Amino acid sequence: MEEYPRDLTEMEANYSTEEDCRAYLARLRWPDGFRCPRCGGGKSWPVRTLLECASCGFQSSVTAGTIFQDTRTPLAVWFRAMWWVTTQKNGASALGLQRVLGLKSYETAWTWLHKLRRAMVRPGRDLLSGSVEVDETYLGGLEEGLRGRLTEKKALIIVAAQEDGKGIGRIRMRQIPDASASSLEPFVTESIVLGSVVHTDGWAGYTGIAAKGYVHQMSVVKTSKKKASELLPRVHRVVSLLNRWLMGTHQGAVSHKHLDYYLDEFTFRFNRRRSNSRGKLFFRLAQQAVAVEPVTYDLIVHPKSETAAK
Repeated sequence: MEEYPRDLTEMEANYSTEEDCRAYLARLRWPDGFRCPRCGGGKSWPVRTLLECASCGFQSSVTAGTIFQDTRTPLAVWFRAMWWVTTQKNGASALGLQRVLGLKSYETAWTWLHKLRRAMVRPGRDLLSGSVEVDETYLGGLEEGLRGRLTEKKALIIVAAQEDGKGIGRIRMRQIPDASASSLEPFVTESIVLGSVVHTDGWAGYTGIAAKGYVHQMSVVKTSKKKASELLPRVHRVVSLLNRWLMGTHQGAVSHKHLDYYLDEFTFRFNRRRSNSRGKLFFRLAQQAVAVEPVTYDLIVHPKSETAAK
């Protein structure tokens, strides 16, 4: 059963204490009841803020192994942060979050947002299916002096947009080092169900996807009277919205090493844009926040170390 506040007043009333917040996270983390992380036992008793397994005596916390691990800030403040992030139509900047929550430092707000972004990708999420447009683009435009689809300072991203009639269904996106088949094909196989129709332009990097088990529909821009934005309208629309969001909410101040997490946030918002309740987005974020591993400030600042740790 989905449990979430319908508005700010209900959120403040239901999750104003540490006990309320911990109880809510426990229901999200163990919807079928407590499970000991060491032995799998299903019975426990409280020991201060911890839960002690009745079978093996191991003491654990509902926040251990989640993005809230080792936080010194009351969970009620974290809940307000999640509410603010999910209820703002265009997202929240670190400066905006700092002001709303009264956090002492910009760095704290920035770190919190990055932790929450890591919780915006649901483990085992469904792949796109049906007919899907796929294309790559540069954020910021092409660079002078570079040929083909090479990039040095500009970020190259690949976008998949599921067709929904004349509209756009769900999306996926990722930053890629280049537009070679070795970069494009893994994105396709990890994002789209086998057997789906994959609609691309005539770039050679996509020619192998038919052998992977997809129906490859190709539109060659050079031989068409239509513009690329008309041949693949959905991905171009998504990229336009992404650029507007990055420039509007974040003033374009997004580094390449953190870009993938901003892409995750944009995807999280876009795929839930039709939700009738902002509270449901809060629920999804809280649900995923207890399902992803914790990350330290050092790993956020140096994401290459995070990749190596995995």
